[in-house]
Parts: sequence; C-alpha cells; structure tokens
Amino acid sequence: MPTLRHLTLTLLLGALVMLPITAQANEATWQALKEGGLVILMRHSLAPGIGDPPGFELSQCETQRNLSAQGRAQAQATGRVLRERAIPIAAVYSSSWCRAMDTAELMDVGEVAPAPWLDSFFRGRGDQTQITQTAQEQIAAWQGSGNLLLITHQVNITALVGSGVGSGEMIVVRPTVDPFQVVGRLNVSGN
Repeated sequence: MPTLRHLTLTLLLGALVMLPITAQANEATWQALKEGGLVILMRHSLAPGIGDPPGFELSQCETQRNLSAQGRAQAQATGRVLRERAIPIAAVYSSSWCRAMDTAELMDVGEVAPAPWLDSFFRGRGDQTQITQTAQEQIAAWQGSGNLLLITHQVNITALVGSGVGSGEMIVVRPTVDPFQVVGRLNVSGN
C-alpha cells in the first residue's frame, strides 16, 4: 500500500510541476504568433462522430458531420482569443467540408477561402499524397508578415506534422522545408 500511495503522490506532484512549464510554452507560442510569419494548422472545432455519414455530399452540409453547439462556441472563443491577443492573421484558408468552413467563419478573423488542398482524405475521400504535398508546398511558400491560418482535419494535420490534434486544437509551425518546425500547440478551450 505505501508503494501505491508513493506512486500516486509522485504522479500528482509531477503533473503540478508541468503546469507552469505548459503555461510558459503556451505564452512563448502566443508571443511568436504576435510577431507573425507563422502558419497555424487548426483542426475544425468539435463535430461529434467519426468521418461522414452514408450519403455524404460535399456540396450539401446536411449530409455531413457538422459542428455541435459546443463546436460553434469553441470556434467563436478561439477567434475571440486571437483578436484579444492581437494575433495578426493575414490569410485564412479552409477545407471545403462544412464543419471546417463553419469553424473558419465563426472565428471571424478574416475572409475565408476554400482550399481543396486542405480537404479531408479520410477513408479514401481524396488523394492523400497529392493533398499533403500541395499543403506542404503552400505552407513552405508562406512569407506573409502576418500569420496564415489553415482550418483542416485531423488526418491532414497528422500527415503534415506527424502527430494528431484534438477538435479545435492548433499546431503552430514555422514555414520551412519538410519537416516543418513546430513552434507550439494551442488549445483555447483547454485553457
């Protein structure tokens, strides 16, 4: 029994020690974004479920998995935090899927342009190699003074940076040649 208590106490103390480190890392990421020139890869906000239902049609939102009320609030909160922190967003591109376009529009941080190179390729919906290669090229070419915001899907982000993301989570990268330099991860709703 003492060993279990010791292990529990050690794990708890370890978690408490990590909180300030995570907060410092987040502040460093926010500061880097404030300076501009970065790319924000964001997974669309919460849309419960996996994939899309049978009968999916890209041009018909009612056939897709869409944002929940919590997902809509999450997108609005993320946009509000970006505006409050004065993060310069120079361009916003989104997957054509309704949940991604809705996320981008609800954030209200700039005009949103649909980009097929951000569309999901989950379950063979698109050409993974072509979509990923085009996204890599677009990211590497970014030279704006502000930041480039890309709203896409979990599979796309995993293909680009090698790690998954939660709904509404952002991975901030420096636009260099593959592999991109990850500056940090942000999750507004997780703060």
